[in-house]
Amino acid sequence: MLAKLTGWLLLGVVRLLTGAQARWYGCPPKAEQRIYFANHQSHADLVMIWAALPEELRTITRPIAARDYWANTPFKRWITTEVFNAVYVERAAPPAAEGEPPGPDPLAPLIEALKSGDSIIIFPEGTRGFATEPQKFKSGLFSLATLFPDVVLVPAWIENIQRVMPKGEVVPVPILCSVTFGAPVQLAPGEERRPFLDRARDAVIALRSV
Repeated sequence: MLAKLTGWLLLGVVRLLTGAQARWYGCPPKAEQRIYFANHQSHADLVMIWAALPEELRTITRPIAARDYWANTPFKRWITTEVFNAVYVERAAPPAAEGEPPGPDPLAPLIEALKSGDSIIIFPEGTRGFATEPQKFKSGLFSLATLFPDVVLVPAWIENIQRVMPKGEVVPVPILCSVTFGAPVQLAPGEERRPFLDRARDAVIALRSV
């Protein structure tokens, strides 16, 4: 009950500060298994997409959260697990020393979530970028598209959220933000990794001007 109340409170605060407008172009909100992939400029991106989804989709959609940031305090760990039902990933796993077995697959938690039937929200840049366009996408999206060809890949563009809490500020600035969801992208038969990732990134960027 506490998690549900916190979720409603958080949803109200996010909508009050940002409007949390969801704009659907190319696909409607639909309760089918999806991977939402978006640009990444703020720690609040996770919250913004979560708040933009209709309630029936929030309950089946799990955002991906960097463990080193979202689990480094008891409160953040509680809110990401109990309110967002997030999937933690390790961003900075050290490389295995020579002769040592490789560490755990960083995609393993995402694969487990998709095998369980959940939808997920990912940020293929891997880390926040501060340029006008997203950084090159890392290979995770391609791997997931290969492993789960029936899961629908939906691009999304998050607008303005980085201006709500500029770097170094502690008080959020109310400003209208939006999330634009675009037409699904499919991995074509035989398509190589980099061309697919560049095409997926272009699909996200194209939503900026919709």
